[in-house]
Amino acid sequence: MLQDLPTTCWPNPKLIMSEDMEEQKLERVRQQVRAFPDFPLPGILFRDITPLLKDPSAFSDAIDLMEAHLRQRFPKIDVIAGLDSRGFLFGPSLAQRLGIGFVLIRKKGKLPGPTVNVSYTLEYGKAELEIQSDAVGGGQKVVLIDDLLATGGTMWAACELMKKQGADILECLVLIELKSLRGSEKLRPVPFYSLLQYD
Repeated sequence: MLQDLPTTCWPNPKLIMSEDMEEQKLERVRQQVRAFPDFPLPGILFRDITPLLKDPSAFSDAIDLMEAHLRQRFPKIDVIAGLDSRGFLFGPSLAQRLGIGFVLIRKKGKLPGPTVNVSYTLEYGKAELEIQSDAVGGGQKVVLIDDLLATGGTMWAACELMKKQGADILECLVLIELKSLRGSEKLRPVPFYSLLQYD
């Protein structure tokens, strides 16, 4: 029978990888991200992750890289919080690897029970994010996850939600960063990490 290990037992021996292995995994992930020009509007180059989701090996590589990064950086993480909706694709797999819980940060009106919410401004108007009031406790160490960081508005709002709950935000983690939009600057001083970067 396998014995459960506490989440503080870092590192995972399976994830001690050489720089070459890390680069190979990163390249396999990069190869599964497609670019579609002029979608959803003219002038926008859309980064499509659906091929990555269809490829179990490349998806596993992405989770390996995220897990290795977090294990090397943080001695203790209490919970992964995923942003609606693509953060839900990566967050549960990553949380399971780490042996910790996963919680949902959703658009307003999607969660039952008492919630905490925050409003934020987007290019086209205002929006609200919310979390169930008992999802994250004061002092818990949280990593926020999403698929992509563009202007940073939604991730900033998620950080504000965590602060309202008294959580300790360890890092904002994404698969893809669009560097020319400088979204990570909006998140400061919260640490930020991306696997792939594009202009």
